[in-house]
Amino acid sequence: MKEHAIKLSILNTLCDGHFHSGEGLGEQLGISRAAVSKHVKGIQSWGVDVFSVQGKGYKLAEPMQLLNQELLQSLVTAPLELIPVIDSTNQHLLDRINVLESGSVCLAEYQSKGRGRRGREWVSPFGCNLYLSMYWRLEAGMAGAMGLSLVVGVAIVEALEKLGIAGIKLKWPNDLYHHDKKLAGILVEMSGQAGSAAHLVIGMGMNLAMPSNTQGITQPWACLSDVAEQTVDRNQLAATLINTLQDALTDYEMTGMQGFVERWNRVDNYLGREIRLIMGNREVVGVSRGINEQGAVLIETSNGLETYIGGEISLRGMQSHF
Repeated sequence: MKEHAIKLSILNTLCDGHFHSGEGLGEQLGISRAAVSKHVKGIQSWGVDVFSVQGKGYKLAEPMQLLNQELLQSLVTAPLELIPVIDSTNQHLLDRINVLESGSVCLAEYQSKGRGRRGREWVSPFGCNLYLSMYWRLEAGMAGAMGLSLVVGVAIVEALEKLGIAGIKLKWPNDLYHHDKKLAGILVEMSGQAGSAAHLVIGMGMNLAMPSNTQGITQPWACLSDVAEQTVDRNQLAATLINTLQDALTDYEMTGMQGFVERWNRVDNYLGREIRLIMGNREVVGVSRGINEQGAVLIETSNGLETYIGGEISLRGMQSHF
């Protein structure tokens, strides 16, 4: 963390969206203008759009609101850790499950090794999205965790609705969409032994205001800034997500998937639409009919209503190539 202290201090100053001279930044931090230039290059490597104009100094392309641990902790009951620059919020919690309290949260501004499902990279530029992971001890064990990513998806949509953000849909089993473009993804990683509690780490990455020139993303994506009618406060968003997710996981422990079928189907992106379900070399085509109480996706095919769950299944809309 100390190695990034100067970069974070520079960013804190630049967040207002105004020009700040290299000389002024150097005086403020007790370093040379050359050192300021070097640190700015490091900030740019995090995916932050900083530009410089001779005689005026450095400026962010857009003002930036940083997360604030003290403010966040005042808004949630969960133990919370904000680590601005990290390899992976999920990995940070996975490495500490033996000492964490259930509900513990880790947030970051930037992930150098953010990951999605199937080992894919989750592109994580600094300060413009939300990267959040929660540890949850599930007493029902690993078998009881079936369908958990569906519960998390429902919680995220409902949290956004609390903030007045409508029109967000769910793609089975673990993505949030807006107008058929990916807004957020969910990654649930678990460990445990048969007959004992399951240790779950629930990760979420949400696009808030990702620059349009961000590299490394292979599918159409949406940002919350394009969806919301007004600017979303990142700290308020994070706190609402954390509190809503905790409530949903508590509900899940009480009711199982039964309490979430209707809540999922209400916001199913593909409900009533023709879809392709891809499982390795096999492909199923039919009309999506939502999910059942096991968290399986229901597809009406020429053979009748079929259910599919688990494994490396990929759901596609018929017009989608991603």
